[in-house]
Amino acid sequence: MIFIDACFRKPTPYTPVWMMRQAGRYLPEYMAVREKAGDFLTLCKNPEMAAEVTLQPVDIIGVDAAILFSDILVIPLEMGMALRFEKGEGPIFDDPIRTPEDLARLRGDAAERLTYVYETIRIVRDRLAKDKALIGFTGAPWTLITYMIEGRGTKTYNIVKKLIYTRPEMVHALLRQVTDVIKAYLEKQIEAGVDAVQIFDSWAAALEKPKYLEFSWAYMKEIAAHIKAKYPHIPVIMFPKGIGAYLDDIDGDFDVFGVDWGTPMALAREKLGDRYVLQGNMEPCRLYSKEATRECVEALHEIMQGEGHIFNLGHGILPDVPVENAKYFVDLVHEITRK
Repeated sequence: MIFIDACFRKPTPYTPVWMMRQAGRYLPEYMAVREKAGDFLTLCKNPEMAAEVTLQPVDIIGVDAAILFSDILVIPLEMGMALRFEKGEGPIFDDPIRTPEDLARLRGDAAERLTYVYETIRIVRDRLAKDKALIGFTGAPWTLITYMIEGRGTKTYNIVKKLIYTRPEMVHALLRQVTDVIKAYLEKQIEAGVDAVQIFDSWAAALEKPKYLEFSWAYMKEIAAHIKAKYPHIPVIMFPKGIGAYLDDIDGDFDVFGVDWGTPMALAREKLGDRYVLQGNMEPCRLYSKEATRECVEALHEIMQGEGHIFNLGHGILPDVPVENAKYFVDLVHEITRK
């Protein structure tokens, strides 16, 4: 698989490319399946439908890897928290974790309960072309507990950060519970058939550097080391969004570092390129313009020279991007980077 070879810095005929949120709302085919499902969570829990939308971008856009269609919040959901999605508001937990006593109601067997995810993986791997990789994923512990404590998306993170500074031991206890579930969850994804795993830390930029390293990166590193020890043939991709200023402190046993669009790729290459393959990092809004897309693809290729690189966006594709522009991006990467 070209994608897996690239993760291990092996020679490839061209630089592989995929897009975060590639199975999603910009595709009319996805919207048709979503409508049939009725709501987002039902779609996540229906392996046949989730497999269908996982495969769509491979067939329609021509990306080099499929990423499992699911949601990071299925973990707290199966740990026993009531999750609902409100139009215009996003995910909501009506029973957030706020006290040490609340930790006792969380289930430790969530990974065993996520059977619909593993069934989706089995279906996809069975139908996906053998030369295309399937990427499994999880949210990072810090990102997950932010939702679990705040109860919803937040711009200030004041509830979870108040606990970091006033009850750090409680936050660490919650992070420990979630980390243990994630390890088992990723193992089960690998056993079901994923070829690589990515850890998304969407809210990485919410923490100052020492607290980020303590409350997020340390747990991500622990998960990566656990997976690499058991499955050395499975690439582990880390994607902490918005920590370009912390790159000097990035280390650990993983293979690929996802670079967000706010971090200059030349800087990431200088700091990390000798140790990790870099993934990214086109600004997603460039996809609105083919000229802007070409300008960025050429610039990134010049920086990376087709070495130690996987093309991707620096965050998820947006819902109103024209499908033909997404396809143009993928075709252009293959054309420009072909050796």
